[in-house]
Amino acid sequence: MASFPKIISVDDHTVEPAHVWRDRLPAKFRDVGPRIVRAPVKEMTFVGGRFAPVMGATGDEGPVADWWIYEDLHRPLTRLDTAVGYSRDEVRLEGITYDEMRPGSYSVPERLADMDRNHVQSALCFPTFPRFCGQTFAEAKDRELGLLGVRAYNDWMVEEWCGPDARGRLIPLTLVPLWDADLAAAEVRRNAARGVRAVCFSEIPPHLGLPSVHGDAWDPFLRACDETGTVVAMHIGSSSRMPSTSADAPAAVGSTLTFANCCFSLADWLMSGVFDRFPGLRVMYAEGQIGWIPYILERADAVWEENRGWGGIDGKVLRPPSELFAAHVYGCFFDDAFGLRNLDAIGAGNVLYETDYPHSDSTWPRSREVAEEQMGHLAPDVVERIVRGNAIELLGLTEEGLWAG
Repeated sequence: MASFPKIISVDDHTVEPAHVWRDRLPAKFRDVGPRIVRAPVKEMTFVGGRFAPVMGATGDEGPVADWWIYEDLHRPLTRLDTAVGYSRDEVRLEGITYDEMRPGSYSVPERLADMDRNHVQSALCFPTFPRFCGQTFAEAKDRELGLLGVRAYNDWMVEEWCGPDARGRLIPLTLVPLWDADLAAAEVRRNAARGVRAVCFSEIPPHLGLPSVHGDAWDPFLRACDETGTVVAMHIGSSSRMPSTSADAPAAVGSTLTFANCCFSLADWLMSGVFDRFPGLRVMYAEGQIGWIPYILERADAVWEENRGWGGIDGKVLRPPSELFAAHVYGCFFDDAFGLRNLDAIGAGNVLYETDYPHSDSTWPRSREVAEEQMGHLAPDVVERIVRGNAIELLGLTEEGLWAG
C-alpha cells in the first residue's frame, strides 16, 4: 500500500518502573508494598500452563534477576515480559534485570521512539507486575494495602505513563479492586472522570475465585462501565490460567491455544444476559486473535435458536448471540491471516489491531509490514477501520487518534 494508516495498538504492555508504588503509597506502607530487589533465580518453570519461579537467597549461585516482592509473592522480571530486540532463538524462560531489557519497556520517551519505528501512533498498555487484570492485588491478604496499590497504579498510569510526556500517544488502561464490585465501580467512575475509557477485567473470573458473569454480583461494576462508556478489556491469561492439556504439557501447547480462554469467555458473556441489562456495555479480547470467532457465533446462534428452552437462557438472552456480538464485542489480533480472510463473518467494525510490544509474540518492528501482507485484499476504508478507526471510536480518542485526557 502506497500509504498505510498509522496504527493504534490496543494491546501493548508496560513494565512498571521500580518507583511506581514506592512513590505513591502512604509512608507506612512503602516498606511492605510492591518493591524491587535483585536476587538469584533458584528455579523457574512454565509447564502445564503454570509459571513457577523460585527466588534464591543472597549469595546463592545462579543467574540474577530483578524481583517484585509483595507479601508472600516473589515474581521476577523475565525475558518473556520484554523480548523485543532479541531473535526468537534468544527468547527463553529466564529472569532478567531492568538493565537487560529494552528501555522502551518502561520509559515513555524510549517507548514513543519505538512506536515511531513501528509505524504506531498510539497504544493502550496492559500491566505486568499487577498481571493482566490486577489479580496480584486481589490475591493479597491486606485489602487496605491492595486497594491503595490499585489506586497507586492507576494514578501512575494516568499521570505519568500517559502524562504530558506521552503527548496523547499512550492511552490509559486502569485496574479495579476485583474483590468488591462496589469498590470496583467507584474506581471506574474515579478514572472515567479524568478521561479513562478502558478497564482491565478477567476473561474467566471463577478461575480467580470470583463470581461469574451469569449472576448479578458484577452489576455495580458493569453499570459503572455502561454509564461512563468504559470498555471492559480482557487479556489472555487474565484468569491466571493459560489453556493447557496436562500438567506436563510444554508451554508450546498453551501458546498454541492462547485463544481458548477467549472462546470460553465469549460464550459466557453471550449467554449471560449482561448485554441486555447493560445496552451500552462493550468488551474487548486482547491478544485472542479472531479466526475462531465465526464458528463460535454460528454455534451460539444455533444453541440460542434450538436449545434455549432447556438451556437456561430463555427470557434472559433476548437476541441472537451474533447480534449481541456485533453490538458489544471486539476481537483483537496482531497476526491472523485466516481471520482476515473470513472478516465478513466477524464484522469489520468488531476488529482491532495490536502489536503486543514488548512481548515475545510481538510483531515489532514489522507490524506495518505484517498488516500490509495480511490486509492486501481489503479495501482501504476497511483497513483504516481495523488499524485505527474502530479504536478511535471505541476508546473516545480524538480524530487524530490521540488521548485527550
